[in-house]
Amino acid sequence: METSKGIRYIILSGLSFFVVNFMVKILGGNSTLFDGMEFQKYGAHELVFFRSIISFTISAYIVKKRNLPFFGNNKKWLIVRGMAGVTALTIFFFTLQNLPLAIAATVQYLSPIFTVILTVMVLKEKVLKAQWIFIISAFSGVVLIGVNNLINEGEITLDTTWLLLGVVSAFFAGIAYLAIIKLKHTDSPINIVMYFPMLALPITGVWCLYDFVMPKGWEWFILLFIGIFTQIAQILMTKALHATDTARVVPFKYLGAIYALLVGWFVFDERLNFILILGIVLIVFSVVANALYQYKAKA
Repeated sequence: METSKGIRYIILSGLSFFVVNFMVKILGGNSTLFDGMEFQKYGAHELVFFRSIISFTISAYIVKKRNLPFFGNNKKWLIVRGMAGVTALTIFFFTLQNLPLAIAATVQYLSPIFTVILTVMVLKEKVLKAQWIFIISAFSGVVLIGVNNLINEGEITLDTTWLLLGVVSAFFAGIAYLAIIKLKHTDSPINIVMYFPMLALPITGVWCLYDFVMPKGWEWFILLFIGIFTQIAQILMTKALHATDTARVVPFKYLGAIYALLVGWFVFDERLNFILILGIVLIVFSVVANALYQYKAKA
């Protein structure tokens, strides 16, 4: 029962995150799909700022209503989760604006691979030999995407800098997931979620002082949806990780790669070649295989 609940939570979380990614893409200068509607281009930090206003308001209200300790219990790991999450999401939003949707989303899926590596370093857990094969395989997918420019010169070209920053974003997301696991028995999901916007607001707020774009028209609604759906996605993801063993639910998270590939192809006209699709498949396969192998080894 708990496993099925966790799977439902992670699938709904993935769908919510996809809605957010889609809207971030639109406000990143990719609004040509809407005839007669022009949207301003927003910096990733400003999108994180607006998202955090909504998320913090909702989270703080729920924390107060439930009479939970406002600053949580395990403050050290809550701060780690918050800071890692802010860094990961801000960089990820930048990559969404500068890479094809499917590429940016898939590279972000490396985060569980980094979580496995970090559990060895921080929690002193053992990693099975086969898992190292999957880890190497996942990063081989990134390399394959990166060398696409050399293999298919003149076709689809990617900025390698943004690809590498996507990997950096995944690393910080891996730290955030590690923190969530550490907080499983000490803090409620809403407290864990709230630390992200609580730390993001002052950081991105100062950043926005230098290049703030005033929203207008439908942009206000898009920004509102980004905040609401991110909040929903964060809560559902945290609930999924707390509902059952991580390895049981993680594979279902990667359905988002399929959504991103299809929408990127048919909506944003991001026609990826065979090498790029192969790199995406290699990353997703490796991450899912690692999760399934880890689960079977523990069974």
